[in-house]
Order: sequence, then C-alpha cells, then structure tokens
Amino acid sequence: MTHSLAAQPFVLWLTGLSGAGKSTIGNLVLQRLDARALHATLLDGDHLRAGLCADLGFGDADRQENIRRAAEVARLMFDAGLIVVATFISPFARDRAAARARLPEGRFLEVFIDAPLSVAEARDPKGLYRRARAGQLPNFTGISSPYEAPASPEVRVDTSSMSADRAADRIIEQLHLAGLLQPRSRSANTP
Repeated sequence: MTHSLAAQPFVLWLTGLSGAGKSTIGNLVLQRLDARALHATLLDGDHLRAGLCADLGFGDADRQENIRRAAEVARLMFDAGLIVVATFISPFARDRAAARARLPEGRFLEVFIDAPLSVAEARDPKGLYRRARAGQLPNFTGISSPYEAPASPEVRVDTSSMSADRAADRIIEQLHLAGLLQPRSRSANTP
C-alpha cells in the first residue's frame, strides 16, 4: 500500500500513569490530525478494557496480554492505512518494546505522558488512587504495581508543567521532525 508523505500510517503510543493525561492529549492530537483530513483513530485503553479485553484482570500476565492485544489491533489499523493514537498505561517496558517490534522501523513513536505520581494522584479523575490506597484495587499501577518509565521515548511531555493543548502541539511538532507529517500548506488567501 502506498501513502503520500502527509498520510503515512504510524502509531503514536501514549504511555503514562492513570491521570497523567493520556486520553485527553490523545484526543487533542486526534483533533489536530482530523483537521488535516488525515485518516486517524484513537485506540483507548479504557475502551479496550470494556470490550476486547474485558476478560483480563490486572496481574502482570493479564497486563501483558492486554498490551499484546492492543498492539495487534494497532497493527491491523496501521495495515489498513490508519494513523493510530494509542493511549495505554502500558506499565512494562518489555510490552511497549513488543508493541514497537510489530511495526516497521520509524512507524512507532513512544510518547511518555509524564506526570509525577503525586500530580496524577492529586488529579485522580476516576477516584482510582483513593481506592487503591484504601486497598480496594490490588495491582494498581504506581501504588501496588510498578510503572517502568520509558528510557528514551521519541516524545516526553511533562503534564505537571505543560497544558494538554501544548502537549498535543509538541507531539505534532515531533511528527513533523520525524518526517511523518508535512507542514500544513497555506492557501493564497491565508496570511
């Protein structure tokens, strides 16, 4: 399948703690790609957990299988010519590396949505950290289960000091630098 430079398929894999801003930023990136009339889709961890991965728990083996399935879906979407914005905690480096290995070199960009645990916990939009601290959610990433931060992601955004809009812009900038997007062309009437 041949794609123009502005529409080459790729996978943006947003990883970070619960409450770091993955889904918010992923949706903003998707809006920016849609504004360019690019064929893009969001693959969200919460949605997969509610459907395709509803049979999985949160132990290490189930987390690994969750990310394996997510990576396979991302690969299928990539093969169909879509740009995929994937938002998953994906706490283990080995699972993110396995997801990367499913795609051609340069077509998987790991984006670390970095928020210190204290910031993510203070946000706690779903009340999950509170429940985890109360012992109601075993194997909760960042509390009773580890999160292995990416050692060398293509993009790192610190959401404790950067707005979600600025983070989305930073990701789009990196896509330009990586040669996956061309700058938007200006019409003759555009200043």
